[in-house]
Amino acid sequence: MPRPIKISRRGALKTLFCASAALALNLRPQKLSAASFAADDAHLLAIGDFGSGGNAQSAVARAMQTYVADHQLKTQGLLLLGDNFYGKVEGGEKSPRWDTGFESMYPAAAFPGPCWSVLGNHDYHDTADGEKVQLNYARRPEGTRWTMPSKWYRFEFPKDNPVVTFLCLDSNLPSVSGGFVGTKRLRSSLTEAEEAEQLEFLKTELAKPRSPFTVVLAHHPIYSNGAHGDTKSLIKAWDSILEEQGVHLFMCGHDHDLQHLELEGRRTSFVVSGGGGARIRPLRSDRKIPYGHNVYGFSHLQVGRERLVLRHIDANGTQVHAFTKLADGTVKLEA
Repeated sequence: MPRPIKISRRGALKTLFCASAALALNLRPQKLSAASFAADDAHLLAIGDFGSGGNAQSAVARAMQTYVADHQLKTQGLLLLGDNFYGKVEGGEKSPRWDTGFESMYPAAAFPGPCWSVLGNHDYHDTADGEKVQLNYARRPEGTRWTMPSKWYRFEFPKDNPVVTFLCLDSNLPSVSGGFVGTKRLRSSLTEAEEAEQLEFLKTELAKPRSPFTVVLAHHPIYSNGAHGDTKSLIKAWDSILEEQGVHLFMCGHDHDLQHLELEGRRTSFVVSGGGGARIRPLRSDRKIPYGHNVYGFSHLQVGRERLVLRHIDANGTQVHAFTKLADGTVKLEA
């Protein structure tokens, strides 16, 4: 009779940890999306809450590279949805983390286009003047794909014959990301004057002529079934404006999961893509939504002249959810 295998308490805990990590990263045999890509479509990948510097960030980054290679996609850029760095960025713009956590993590060979970035709460809080560091890095004389011309900005995509107007916002309002830590230190955020200036920017840009589709990017969700839930200050400040102006997508991170929300009476589709590398968290709300799962991964925004397709892809390269958004606001869930 074989002798029972003895496992130490440390060994058992290590085995349990590795198994849990594998489940979180969805390390099962790879199953690639069977969805087709039109030849004239443009492609962007989006990630949020990625700057952990850990194994999960590396796993998602590898999955992104494998995904574009296996599908022979030429991406035109990345959408970086905030919490770009967790912890201190020692050395500011000259920190080695810019290479290990961005330039080499998401190499230009795989992702040659601009990397349009917005600021998250950790980008403000974890490094003194962290938001200024990221703004300054975008201006480095030697050049970089890191694109953050200001805390809020607009760009058209693609550059020639654009189909989408992107409005990139800073969701770190004083009521969202500011306030005191205990009674000692005021947390960094937008100032009240900056909040007012950004709101005027949003209203002005949405009143101008736009491309057929409009997508707003920010870090904090307006609506979310995740651990942080809805952001009341953003509902009050932005929600009615997006609805009145017919914004097609609002994309964000902050909750460490992947979600797609459609709310009654709202033309805007709400997308959370916060599975880029920080520890994932269970969803908390039981509100019925098309998709929500605490999974590591990224999102693929496929841009056509008559429709947008948003795919959530897990850390194994498997499509876990997809939907199509038409210019008139119609949403079609994909198989």
